[in-house]
Amino acid sequence: MRYEEVVSNVNIYGFDESVKGSKYPMAADLSKIDSEVTDRTLKLANAKTGSGHDNFLNGVIVQFDLTFTNKAWVEAERYHFLDFVSSQSTMHRITKFDLDNAYIEYTDPRIIAIMKEKTKDYNDLQSDIARLQKEGKDTTTLQDLSKEKYLEILYSNPCGFKLTARMTTNYRQLKTIYSQRKNHRLPEWRAFCKWIETLPNSDFITGTDE
Repeated sequence: MRYEEVVSNVNIYGFDESVKGSKYPMAADLSKIDSEVTDRTLKLANAKTGSGHDNFLNGVIVQFDLTFTNKAWVEAERYHFLDFVSSQSTMHRITKFDLDNAYIEYTDPRIIAIMKEKTKDYNDLQSDIARLQKEGKDTTTLQDLSKEKYLEILYSNPCGFKLTARMTTNYRQLKTIYSQRKNHRLPEWRAFCKWIETLPNSDFITGTDE
């Protein structure tokens, strides 16, 4: 899996300012410090996670669109500083997706066929309800059935379903993610970590060969 399939629309903010800020503790005259990346900058960035020495990485903000399956999203939610800006919603739009392209390639085609069948039944029922309402007929029973069918679709949807969300995080959180996920079993996580390696001064996140 290529990282372009997982991450897009990337913006990075605050890099120079954060590098400059990393020099504050050793500066008596702030007017003399700059945003040049030095050996000490890299040493601070590569400090042990939790030591506090890499705290300046919090200031390097990264925003991007992330496309993960439900399986990967559940795992991503453990990271408290990987924040959702907004995301696609199965709750609102599950019956409107193009199901031929909505699943990762490892999803069993038989399951996809079931989902397509359930979605078609639901959408056909919605059309029937709209027609009967236009004719002035009572559709209470059909609407109750519609709610049940919608829940069936939501709960039957396999974890290979892909959703895109706009995310915001920082280099320090990406450092944690990279160390924990670079060799993960899910191809999405490995692709995400490959993308991390393309970021400016990614050695702040990935470490050195020491």
